[in-house]
Amino acid sequence: MTKTRKIYSILSLVGILIALTPFNAMTAKEQILDTVDYVDLDRFMGKWYVIASIPTQLEKNIFNAVEHYQMDSDGTIATTFTYNKGSFEGPKREYHPRGFIVDRKTNAVWGMQFIWPIKADYRIIYLAQDYSSTIIGRNKRDYVWIMARKSRISEELYNKLSKKIEQAGYDIEKLIKVPQHWQ
Repeated sequence: MTKTRKIYSILSLVGILIALTPFNAMTAKEQILDTVDYVDLDRFMGKWYVIASIPTQLEKNIFNAVEHYQMDSDGTIATTFTYNKGSFEGPKREYHPRGFIVDRKTNAVWGMQFIWPIKADYRIIYLAQDYSSTIIGRNKRDYVWIMARKSRISEELYNKLSKKIEQAGYDIEKLIKVPQHWQ
């Protein structure tokens, strides 16, 4: 890894730290964001295309964003987040946060750790019955992600998921589609 790339990676991770408040640092004004009743973790694992988001600083102007989850033997979730920066042909970026199940009864509340010891709030607030689409949110209602098993979803489904995000208390005007183009 070149020195410039190492510096960029470190600066990006610092940006993530600034952007993501720890999941347990909720203010009195915030209400708990409802999650789904139960997540079958084996079914949830695998590839998810990021269809739209209210992005963190790191995620602005990204293309072909994908999250991949894999359950590790220690009960944590190895996560790989990849995307192209600036265009479909832009430089590929890859991050490896680790997911920690916080609510073992539902498996719908995680702490997502980019840098030790900080774990960002990660809540599965919607999950299609067939595990084909999901919405990930945060109590602060600052960032949100619509993800799907396929790189494209219908406009009807997108509108349905957007409505759910709005009903959860998010400013829907901040929601941005993530361009996806795969052969």
